[in-house]
Amino acid sequence: MDGFFMPGEFEPHRGCILIWPFRPGSWNYGAEPAREAFRQVIWAIARSEKVWVAAGKDCLVSARRMLLEEGEAMGQPRQVLERIEIFEAETDDSWARDVGPTFLKNGEGQVRCVNWEFNAWGGEEDGLYAHWEKDNAFAKAFAAREGYICYDAAPFVLEGGAIHSDGEGTLLVTEACLLSKGRNPGLTKAEIEEKLKTYLGAVKVIWLPRGIYNDETNEHVDNVCAFLRPGEVVLAWTDNQEDPQYELSMACLRTLKGERDAKGRRIQVHKLPVPDVPICVTEEEVEGFVFEEGEDFREPGERLAASYVNFYFSNGAVVLPVFGGENEESDRRAVQILGELCPERQVIPILARAILSGGGNIHCITQQVPAGEPGTRRMR
Repeated sequence: MDGFFMPGEFEPHRGCILIWPFRPGSWNYGAEPAREAFRQVIWAIARSEKVWVAAGKDCLVSARRMLLEEGEAMGQPRQVLERIEIFEAETDDSWARDVGPTFLKNGEGQVRCVNWEFNAWGGEEDGLYAHWEKDNAFAKAFAAREGYICYDAAPFVLEGGAIHSDGEGTLLVTEACLLSKGRNPGLTKAEIEEKLKTYLGAVKVIWLPRGIYNDETNEHVDNVCAFLRPGEVVLAWTDNQEDPQYELSMACLRTLKGERDAKGRRIQVHKLPVPDVPICVTEEEVEGFVFEEGEDFREPGERLAASYVNFYFSNGAVVLPVFGGENEESDRRAVQILGELCPERQVIPILARAILSGGGNIHCITQQVPAGEPGTRRMR
């Protein structure tokens, strides 16, 4: 698109976007457990880059108190707190990865972005809530606020969690998500691929068959596989052949082993095991939700789509979800693996069960903004 392309998340950032949690059907017990997890994520990212935090009018006081006032009282460094910018914006939920803009750059260091059509992960077919108009407006509003030229890809439906880029022309996606009936049913696989290439400046799209078992986003790629750098990925994995995740991960591995990237390289795959003990919704968690009509709801015993691949690359760190309890050993293993794979970064583990119970994890609530000049305040 005009010489612009999607960089890798591992490349330098100007900052990161998050949305303060509030939705009663996603964040139980008045969102307090989620807000605690979110602020740990925000403070971790703000160690090395700016963080924009969007908050609805009714949430501004909470965001400022928990992030800034309590942050100061709890000894967060001044430079961390000064990197956090809280601003008012109304949304339907808090998945910044999926409702925020997807950012592009060019060889001259300029940055632009893309607005996709958002329909709550499936619209009338299998969307997760009935009204998503505010979410669908957020990307353009943020672009205008910060002065980024924004290409409008609507009515093409896509979410940021459905794409990963190596910054050199290769995209990762899953067939389960992008070919789902609730997104772009009138387009063929080839037509969808052409849209991705056009708007993201891609040369090669690698279609992984599946994602993480029971992922309600129709199996976003960001939960199952991510680029560490060009030519290298981490893949969510299990050796337990009785686990339904085994066949899904194996199918992805076969695809990755048979593909080359846009530069003709074979892809090096590093296995990152999922938690040893499946994480399921508890009765106590369910009691704290308030679901509205038309909203997908949690049930006790439902398996959550837990994966350590759902991390965020900040400028200085890997901000990694961990789960504690029966999975403390799994957590330690994930920290060790990513520490060895990313020796130039600090691995910051964040207890993220409260985010997972909302339906996603750290990568899902974050959207990186690449380093570079935003250009003019013009929409197109």
